[in-house]
Amino acid sequence: MKKAVIFTHNLLAENFAKTAHGLLRGTSRFEILAVIDSANSGKDAGEVLDGKWLGIPTYKSIDEYIELSNGEAEVCVVGVAFPGGILPDACRYELISAMKNGLNIISGLHHYLSDDVEFQKIAKENKVELLDIRKTKPISDLHFWSGKILDVKTPIIAVLGTDCAVGKRTTARFMMESFQEKDIKTEIIFTGQTGWMQGYKHGFIFDSTPNDFVSGELEKAILECVQDSKPDLILLEGQSSLRNPSGPGGSELILSGNVNGVILVHPVGRKFFVDLEEFKYKIPEIEEEIMLIEAYGKKVIGVALNQENTSIDLLKENKKKIENNLGIPVSIPLTDGVEKIVEHINNEYLIE
Repeated sequence: MKKAVIFTHNLLAENFAKTAHGLLRGTSRFEILAVIDSANSGKDAGEVLDGKWLGIPTYKSIDEYIELSNGEAEVCVVGVAFPGGILPDACRYELISAMKNGLNIISGLHHYLSDDVEFQKIAKENKVELLDIRKTKPISDLHFWSGKILDVKTPIIAVLGTDCAVGKRTTARFMMESFQEKDIKTEIIFTGQTGWMQGYKHGFIFDSTPNDFVSGELEKAILECVQDSKPDLILLEGQSSLRNPSGPGGSELILSGNVNGVILVHPVGRKFFVDLEEFKYKIPEIEEEIMLIEAYGKKVIGVALNQENTSIDLLKENKKKIENNLGIPVSIPLTDGVEKIVEHINNEYLIE
């Protein structure tokens, strides 16, 4: 694993730092040594994220990290999904400092750092690499949907959400870890840049793939997973939501991914879609979203509740209500884990 620091500007405690959050919760690609975040310097990164100590310090700047630590990092990962995917000018100094200190830069932004003339020059002078993992593949390397996925016998469970940044990937990871503890070989198909950074072996980056090839690249990732890893279960990471007007996603995963069931992640404490509050664009009630998924011919087999901006009492109230109304397991992943959902999937799809 490459030794890495994560750059989050001053956003470690915010949803925008979801890439950093994913890496802090687990990665097999990097050994995380520190976080660079000016607003939270001096704190443990895990305590900022979940209130749980991780032993990963937070520094004000790259210069402070180099001065106060042993400076073993090889890589600086951009851990923030900035609005519009563009690197703010205020962040340039820190990444330039990282390069001048010999760190390679890995970025999942839509703003390709390797196309930036100033960054190119500094990277060349310091013999470091700029890796933009969101760069679109050549068309010659992309695939159309073939229908071969219809022959896959391995259960495929999609983890979708009713909005962006609700914990789809985190819920999938918790589920994977739980299944693996039971000696059930489980693989996650990543569909975003953070999944790649966490080291999952199979997947593609959904929002940097031309629309004509999304279904084919999804199918290809699943077929390769079945052939190469031979899992007992596949978990498919969702993106955005079916009805988020700024970036709808989900129908491709449901249909082209030929999933067997859906786990739906819902933010109880949100009224409007994230970043669309000014339009008062309401997130659908969870029962409505479940009906929509059922209209696609698939069944929601479990619900995970996001606990942002709400109380544990309200979460428990919603949990009880959904379980009573729908008769499916409901979990609050960050509080009580995902064991009820895992047991349900195990009983329904894996135990013969």
